[in-house]
Amino acid sequence: MLDDLKKDARERMTKCVLSFQADLKKLRTGRAHPSLIEHLKVDYYGSDVPLQQVASIAVEEGRTLVISPWEKGVVQAIEKAIFKSDLGLTPMTAGTVIRIPMPPLTEERRREITKVLKADAENARVAVRNVRRDVMNDIKDLLKEKLIAQDEEHRAEGDIQKLTDKHIADIEQLLVAKEKEIMQV
Repeated sequence: MLDDLKKDARERMTKCVLSFQADLKKLRTGRAHPSLIEHLKVDYYGSDVPLQQVASIAVEEGRTLVISPWEKGVVQAIEKAIFKSDLGLTPMTAGTVIRIPMPPLTEERRREITKVLKADAENARVAVRNVRRDVMNDIKDLLKEKLIAQDEEHRAEGDIQKLTDKHIADIEQLLVAKEKEIMQV
């Protein structure tokens, strides 16, 4: 019973960390990387489809993304999706190939991105703590129903706290690494 609660807590906390990691990939650094735009939704014959399903995305010369659509008719839809995104990128089309040059980040923009990064990290930490709170309440309920002893409750709460600390440390480690990457000129 307690093992199931611990396993559930570990899985949910890991999902919080993975979600934060996915959010980090969407933040723009000075370098071009396909994960920056592959999540964009493109109108493909009336349905919204991720960009990576209608075109190949490659990096050219480290600072330029090259999008090669598999069908010529999708070029305008891809351009429209890039303009609609809040990434501040300007696509340049040459026939069926779309190039997106990555402008260098200004110091001010780097600081703004860092603020967003810290807010995302705090949201991830809060999500981990919410999982801890839910599991702690479940453990207390088991104690009230006399399904576990008091020493089992204390041991389980200690284990859950260690799990929480580990996942929050993982989030902090990801935050520091991404912050260093963003502030690097």
